[in-house]
This record gives sequence, C-alpha cells and structure tokens, in this order.
Amino acid sequence: MKKTVAVALIAALWLPVLAVEAPKAPAKVEPTSVKPAVQTARWAVRWWMKRHKEKLAEKKRMGRVDLLLIGDSITHGWDNRRKAGAIWDKYYAKRRALNLGFSGDRTEHVIWRLQNGAVDGISPKLAVLMIGTNNAGHRREKSEDTALGIKVILQELAKRLPKTKVLLLAIFPRGKDDNDPLRKLNLGTNRIIRTCADNKRVFFLDINDKFLDKNRVLPKTIMPDLLHPNAKGYEIWAKAIEPKVKELMGE
Repeated sequence: MKKTVAVALIAALWLPVLAVEAPKAPAKVEPTSVKPAVQTARWAVRWWMKRHKEKLAEKKRMGRVDLLLIGDSITHGWDNRRKAGAIWDKYYAKRRALNLGFSGDRTEHVIWRLQNGAVDGISPKLAVLMIGTNNAGHRREKSEDTALGIKVILQELAKRLPKTKVLLLAIFPRGKDDNDPLRKLNLGTNRIIRTCADNKRVFFLDINDKFLDKNRVLPKTIMPDLLHPNAKGYEIWAKAIEPKVKELMGE
C-alpha cells in the first residue's frame, strides 16, 4: 500500500513538468534589407519622395518604356547631364529608357518604390538592376542579408514585369582595393546573387574588372571618391554592358 502511494505521489509531482511544452524556437527575424521602406536620411528626405512622384509622371508621359535602369546614386548619376548626359544620349536616349536610380537607396527602398507604382503600367524589354552598395556602406550589412534584399527585388520585378528580362549587375567595386572592408562585403554579395541568374529571365553580368587595374586597384581617374563613376566611368559602364543590352533587347 505504501509503495502504491509513493508511486502515485511521484507521478503527481512529474505530471506538471511533463505538461509544460518544449520551448519554441525563436521566430526568424527578417533583415531590414527585405522590409519595404521610404528613404529617411535627413539629406535625402527633401527630394526623395518628390523624385519618386516625378518619375511616376515621367513614366506616364513616356507612355512606352523599353529600358529600365534601377539602382542607387550610381544609377541616379545618369540624370546628371553635365557628367553623363552625352553618354546617356549615345546609348539610351533612343531606347525609351527610364532611369529609376535614387541616391542613398538600399534594397528596402527599391522594394518600396516597386510596390508603390514605380513600374506599374509598363512592360519594358529589359531592366538593368544594380543595388546593394549602400547596404554595406550605411550599416555594414552582412552580404547574405543584402543578397536577400536583392532577391526580393527580383521577385517584385517578376511579379510586376513578367515579360521583362533583368540584367542583374554585380555591385561595382568601391574602396582602393580588395582589402577595403566595404568592397569585401560587396564581393560577398556578388558571389551570392550571381546564383539568381536562370539565363532565361534573369541574367548576371560582372563588369567590375573593367574599372580596376591589374592589381585590382580602383583608379581615382575613374571613380574620384572610390565609389561614384565620373564621365569616364560612365562611358566604361555603358560600353561594357552594351553587347548584353543589345542581345536582351532583341536588337
């Protein structure tokens, strides 16, 4: 009898323990790079939303857009007539091209713009995409997280522009050489995003060697601040991608 009572007592003591659920694995936190956001940098807020609305209006006026360029300040620079105007006229003006580059943008800002009308109502033959250097430069983001943001952008483009081919460019080199910590982050991102190419709708192209010397040093004669191309840099860029642009646009 005493033994039976003892067993029952032990069982009673263990039941609450057994009833407690095993701890759940912590919820996976999405990186900032994939969360659509407007630009909030103090130096950019005065013009960023205005530019977005201006680009919506420009797109509407154009009626038909055959070529899109999407990115950050490096792409934004195509709108600088003094620096890149002649090169734009030579390569893109006749192609009904729309420049959707915004200075300071990271992947999350491009996602927001795509989700808020940037490409609605058009069906370009080709979109040239380069984004991610500000993810590295502004918050030293892991290459894996920047790549996730780029993958979301590709998903948005697939959903909104299903007939448009995408030329995904490797993020351009920055800093003096491959020892620069921000270049290292970009190189890591490039290694990941090259796998996004299916060579049917998305195509990857790395033209970075065109900007570097034999020691992989980035000359200031091409990018004076070791980030943004000058006129010579824009000419190198346009010339380097031109064969692939022609191919993908069916010219």
